[in-house]
Amino acid sequence: MIDRDTILGKLEAYDPEKIKIGVLASHSALDVCDGAVEEGFRTLAVCQEGRDSAYTKYFKAYREKDGRLRRGIVDETLMLKKFKDATSQKVVDRLLKENVLFVPNRSFTSYCGVDSVENDFTVPLVGSRNLLRCEDRGGEKDYYWVLEQAGMPSPRKVKRPEDIDALTIVKLHHKQKKLERGFFTASTPEEYWEKARKLIADGVIEEESLGEARMEEYIIGPVFNLDFFYSPLEEKGSRIELLGIDWRFESSLDGFVRLPAEQQLALNDKQRIPEMTVCGHNSSTMRESLLDGAFELAEKFV
Repeated sequence: MIDRDTILGKLEAYDPEKIKIGVLASHSALDVCDGAVEEGFRTLAVCQEGRDSAYTKYFKAYREKDGRLRRGIVDETLMLKKFKDATSQKVVDRLLKENVLFVPNRSFTSYCGVDSVENDFTVPLVGSRNLLRCEDRGGEKDYYWVLEQAGMPSPRKVKRPEDIDALTIVKLHHKQKKLERGFFTASTPEEYWEKARKLIADGVIEEESLGEARMEEYIIGPVFNLDFFYSPLEEKGSRIELLGIDWRFESSLDGFVRLPAEQQLALNDKQRIPEMTVCGHNSSTMRESLLDGAFELAEKFV
């Protein structure tokens, strides 16, 4: 892990009047850039060739001579052959020269690897470098470990397929799309093996991945993603803010559930088991009577 003094040394060399907000051009990069320009910062998106048009063209920032933003949100782009090169020394040197504060989204740690972010990427981050590893499901101190340490509720873990006695969700990676989900559900051990064999045959999951899968009881109910922000710099108000609430669009699950039951049952074998690949989000609200409980969970997490 890069030590704190190393990062503080990099920050001391920065020009406070020329700070830029940097981000890997994927995942939630446009949200980051939108917020950054709203706060008066210039932005730099690290792009992969062939996946850059949204940042280099359609959301490119255009400013007046006095610096006022006329349209767009991405001031500069840094083009790479592959995202994984973002932690290379050449890129690090460029970002340090540009006085970049880097916002690490999930794509950054997925493409570059947490080890590289922790040990090689000496660019100052917005947020805690120590927390990034907890996003890797299955690691020694992943988010399930954090929930347990914080005394927060989580779905009952199912240790073995033969222990399945209620609707259970099986969480593992997709075989072809390594950064996506190959999740499936089962209510009995027999259904588990039937679906697992089918998904292996279809090339959706790998047999070896089943041993590393996280299985847990499926909680039936609405799903809310609570977007909290914590700032240790806040001196007056609460350090925890609820910035928004959303829920996910998942393909092909969302199309599947829009069909009447009779049509679902009529689907052919390849269509019958839906995939759960996140392809978008929609904003939501929550009953205000539930917010006290939401903030209580946020306080426990912190």
